[in-house]
Amino acid sequence: MRPALPVSGIVTTATRIHITPCRDSGNMEVLEVHLGEGQTRDTEDNILSNMEVLEDGPEEGQIAHTEDDILTEEDLRDIQEDLSHIEVTNGDSSHFRDPDAVWNNKSFPASYRTNSLKEQTLLSLADNFWRQYTHLYPDRKPLFMCPLNECGLEKFVCTTLQPTLLPYSDLYNWKECARFVSEFLSMEPMNSPIELPHTLFSSSSVLQRQKGNCFDYSILLCSLLLGAGYDVYCVSGYASREMCLMDESREVCPLLEKTKESNGEPPKKPHKKYSVKPPRQLVSRFELQQEAKHQAKIQAMHLKEQEEEEQRQMEAERAGPDPLYGLRVHCWVLVLSGKREVPENFFIDALTGHAYPTKNEHFLGLESVWNHENYWANMQDCRNGCKDMTFDLGDPVCWEVMLMGSSKPLLLIPDMEEEDIEEQENDNQDQDSRKTFQMPPSWTLPIVITPKEFEMRSPQGKKLLQYKKSKLEKWAPYLQKDGQVARLTIYQDTECSLEVEVQGWFQNRMDKLDMKQQKRQAGVTTEYFSPGRSDALKVHTYRSLAPETERTMIFYSKARLDGLERREEKPKEMTEMFQGRPDFLYCRHTVFGKRPKKVAIAGGPMEANPRPVLKITERFYRNTEKPANEDVAERVFLITEDRINVRYHRHDDHITTSYWEFQKPSNLGEKGFSIVLSPETCISYQVEPSEKCNKQLYVYETLLHLQQGELSAKEAVRKAEAEVLEILSVRAQEESDPQLMISIYDTEQNEKSKEQREALERAAQEERLQCALLEQDYLAPFLARLGDPERLTRAQAQQVKEDCLSDLKQRLIEKANLIQARFEKETQELQKKQQWYQENQTSMTQEVQDTYTEYCSEAMFRMQILEARLTRHKELAPQKYLALEDRLNKDSRLCEGHISPQPGGHQ
Repeated sequence: MRPALPVSGIVTTATRIHITPCRDSGNMEVLEVHLGEGQTRDTEDNILSNMEVLEDGPEEGQIAHTEDDILTEEDLRDIQEDLSHIEVTNGDSSHFRDPDAVWNNKSFPASYRTNSLKEQTLLSLADNFWRQYTHLYPDRKPLFMCPLNECGLEKFVCTTLQPTLLPYSDLYNWKECARFVSEFLSMEPMNSPIELPHTLFSSSSVLQRQKGNCFDYSILLCSLLLGAGYDVYCVSGYASREMCLMDESREVCPLLEKTKESNGEPPKKPHKKYSVKPPRQLVSRFELQQEAKHQAKIQAMHLKEQEEEEQRQMEAERAGPDPLYGLRVHCWVLVLSGKREVPENFFIDALTGHAYPTKNEHFLGLESVWNHENYWANMQDCRNGCKDMTFDLGDPVCWEVMLMGSSKPLLLIPDMEEEDIEEQENDNQDQDSRKTFQMPPSWTLPIVITPKEFEMRSPQGKKLLQYKKSKLEKWAPYLQKDGQVARLTIYQDTECSLEVEVQGWFQNRMDKLDMKQQKRQAGVTTEYFSPGRSDALKVHTYRSLAPETERTMIFYSKARLDGLERREEKPKEMTEMFQGRPDFLYCRHTVFGKRPKKVAIAGGPMEANPRPVLKITERFYRNTEKPANEDVAERVFLITEDRINVRYHRHDDHITTSYWEFQKPSNLGEKGFSIVLSPETCISYQVEPSEKCNKQLYVYETLLHLQQGELSAKEAVRKAEAEVLEILSVRAQEESDPQLMISIYDTEQNEKSKEQREALERAAQEERLQCALLEQDYLAPFLARLGDPERLTRAQAQQVKEDCLSDLKQRLIEKANLIQARFEKETQELQKKQQWYQENQTSMTQEVQDTYTEYCSEAMFRMQILEARLTRHKELAPQKYLALEDRLNKDSRLCEGHISPQPGGHQ
């Protein structure tokens, strides 16, 4: 009687179990178990455990079998035949993650559907490694080694990696590469958060679908980083709930993380030997100490309240306990130091593209790591997560390697002599040469990303990320009409209901706009521009684009002839800062008066007078080529008071400066009038008096020079006002109709080249159609009426000719009537619309009037087109008729030589 073989375990698909006899190297008959698609290791273990009972004999508590119970080859064939009919079904008949993941096996190459001999050997080695691992560590979860691919075929995870270096410089760095993968794909959660996935698709299929789980993300990122030269590995382990679910709603947006400010004290100014001592402050030190203590106490109270409020807020925002803490399966990327100047080991979460230290608390455990060359199982304790782990993969105590001959050298045993070490190395080399198994090449298709896909980045070109009190939206270039590629919205509360600030980033703008920052509550907008504008504008901060309001403009000073660096404007003031000017001017401050009322000019419109200038202050840097007593430091033009104050620079060894105060005469600069400069109209103080300062001619020339400077300063102020108005006008136009820059080499986005290419294609298509029409027989319909005779009589030829001409004439008339009817229809509809407008004009809104105007414009355009077509048709109709008549006269089938004689002998 054949012993029964109980088959138990979980079978997830309708499969068959095959047991075939084979012989090993010792000619001892053994059993080889072939598992069908979808079998788990439990089924295989149960079958093999029963096989071991049959081969090794009974253990304690089991019944011993006699010789009659020994299986022969015939019995094994019978077992195989019986088990081949066993079908175990399950409600879930698909390993795939969703219906979209079901692939047509015929569309894949042979490497997806079959395993090579080397791959089969590798699967056997992986199976052996898995058995030893489960035997030694029965309490640990199974390793992620041989998942199913798109075609339902087992593939080793190392061969799924495809090291690839793409022709995009942005992907040569790990930061940009990780960000690209996180943006290009959409995350789909695994079916079970605590179980390893049954399938692992190739990176080419993942790129085609543009979605996947954490394992798909990590495989793709690891393949790209391996191609870029990094020492990276895929990691299978356990992580926190937020990381597994890609939940960043409790994390601060990376764009908002501020750099740590240095705590260094500002440098002290050097003490000058000759300086005026400050007056002594007659204040009680005791009172100051008491006040300082009181302020420190108040500050400590405020700080304590702030910390308590932050603690309460953190407690409110903290997520609840996770019932699956430490059990959630996750996959990420490990980057080891050494290659590409990586200073230390770190993790990369492929879902978000963020880097973390290896001791980060989000990573709770690690089962195995692998790359395209080998597979390592972790032998270290993960009770404290990954904090106490070492990542020296050559340490056999901490890591168990699957294939010998790994690129990671093994650690040397201490206290060994050099001869023993050399002898052991030679023995290891001899053994490795006999036992080393080279990893087969990857079975996946090459990773290909087209330039259009690389530019689009995200699925459909847009992506939304949720952070703590903020939302980050991303778009592909040219997807938004205004060129916006990212927008960060900051909220006041965690529910994201009240906007506080909006930051937008732009690309390819004609106006060179890079970023716009809008503070909703304060109503302040700040715009940042890249170099290249005609006005050299760099930063523009304003509340309104209306003129004569509060605003700040920062310019690229090196790109301007006047060296303007900054301009701050208020309703009554304007301050300009300069840099690198030949006259050493660095500041001009202008004070304006109240604008007078508008004055109506006879026969003309109302004109607004410019704002009156009350005061202009100019400050200059030190010019070392001049004596300090003659180098102007500050000029103040009090225009309404007709006064000018001048202050000069101070010598390093002086404590006072020279200055002049002038009261301008009313007839200054006019010819034929004498000017008297009295001490009341000219006050001066000279640190180092000289004779020329006392001469009237020197004082008069100085006054004339200052008057000329006043006129130049007023002219510069008026130019600045005009420039501000021009910039505001241009910015308003740029915001209302933003234009984007498109490279001439970008055929997809360049409308001009695209239209030209399409026009050439249409012309070629029309030429082909015309040639095809010429090749057709235009007399075929008329000859078919006569039965397609080989030769025509004179009467038949004349009839064919007349029928052909009359048919063309009829078609030309019908076409003219059709164009005329459409023209009349458009005219009637336009008249009805105009009549309706006249009846309802008074009650219309502006939007309805704009719609009516647009309709009238389009209707007039269509009528003009129809009228032009009708005119052109009337001009071409006679020409077409004559051309057809000439062609009929020249047609050989209608000529005299091809016409058969008439019945009765007449031709």
